[in-house]
Amino acid sequence: MRVLEWRPRARSDLMTIVEFIADDSPDAALKLLDDIEEQALNLIHHPKAFRVGRVPGTREMVVRSNYIVVYAEDEKVVSILRVLHAAQQWPPAERN
Repeated sequence: MRVLEWRPRARSDLMTIVEFIADDSPDAALKLLDDIEEQALNLIHHPKAFRVGRVPGTREMVVRSNYIVVYAEDEKVVSILRVLHAAQQWPPAERN
């Protein structure tokens, strides 16, 4: 059975989003946190249920149409790589 792994950057992304929302609505922030974490847990059983990612080797799960969970999976692990607002540029532009 696969395990779910939150990479530090993804956990930081999620906490930044939740803290931002909590400034206006703590209840909405907690609900979003619960929704994202619950849907991420489902990736253990259905990792291919979501679209192929824009970065090779990744997939993207859309949560509430405004948030994108970027993840990678293999036979043992589903790794949550990033949690982004849909308005953020992804993947980041290459620097010269």
